[in-house]
Amino acid sequence: MNPRLLGGLTPRAFLARHWQKRPLFVRRAIAVPALIDARALTALARRDDVESRIVQRRGNRWNTAHGPFTTIKASKINWSVLVNGVNHHVASADQLLRRFSFVPQARLDDVMVSFATPGGGVGPHVDSYDVFLIQGTGRRRWRIGKRTFIAEPGDLIYVPPGLEHDGVALEPCFTYSVGFRAPRGAELGAAFLDWLHERGLPDARYRDPGLRPAANAGRIPPGMVRFAKHFLSRIRWRREDVARFLGEYLTQPKPHVVFRPAVAKGAWIRLDAKTQLLYSGARFFINGESFSLPARERARMRELADRRGIAAKRLASQSKLIREWRRAGWLRLEKN
Repeated sequence: MNPRLLGGLTPRAFLARHWQKRPLFVRRAIAVPALIDARALTALARRDDVESRIVQRRGNRWNTAHGPFTTIKASKINWSVLVNGVNHHVASADQLLRRFSFVPQARLDDVMVSFATPGGGVGPHVDSYDVFLIQGTGRRRWRIGKRTFIAEPGDLIYVPPGLEHDGVALEPCFTYSVGFRAPRGAELGAAFLDWLHERGLPDARYRDPGLRPAANAGRIPPGMVRFAKHFLSRIRWRREDVARFLGEYLTQPKPHVVFRPAVAKGAWIRLDAKTQLLYSGARFFINGESFSLPARERARMRELADRRGIAAKRLASQSKLIREWRRAGWLRLEKN
């Protein structure tokens, strides 16, 4: 990794000093990125497989409309269009995302690109996740906590979760936001119960053959409470269940994501930008599915997960699996 990215800090030093602790501002962290132009960005905002929004500021109010949009007409001032998941559609945006692979891929989310006219922004807000903000062309004034920065092309700002920040375009400008996943406990709990239900929870039917006339019709019968307590206490899971659920959950594509098979051929396997391949112990997880491999095959599949590419001949023993993934659009074969 180029040490300029983090202002001369090693990933270890950055994580120790700044990660989820305090912001970091780095001048000229990378060469001025030009991931996408305004015309191509608005074209993405018209697609139904892309998340997008337009924010227009009027005085001290920000009005938001969500895509897909049939027509887009930019205002000369106080206007922004924001598109999520640009790394799924633009190779250079995916390359930008992978610059931050010193953070586990299970935490990486996407690259959001915003284009704003002077005065444009989304207003002061707090994020529940970590974010790196990279300035493209143009300048933007950032207020982060009590500090103010003028971000110029190539500058980088790290903002930890829970810290209020507000960015306002000083001129027509692009900003690239590299966001990270941070699932909440309640979200995980609800998803885990759904996962257990799909695999068969213990079942029983409530019965009350000895029911007597109710003196208080609105009262929940104590027997029903005892039944629920007894039934729920029978739900069991193992550590292996939690690990498998988490892997499938973390690799599950977002609802709007669409895979399209590639026809190119080559000797190099490259995961599609929308594909998430993770592993834990002997199990592997890809796009919401899980599988295991013999011990001798695991190192090469882990290499594919870590590097997102590998020589096809090194996974020749998994040719059937690779063909299935290729037909599904989860990977492609290309020239090295």
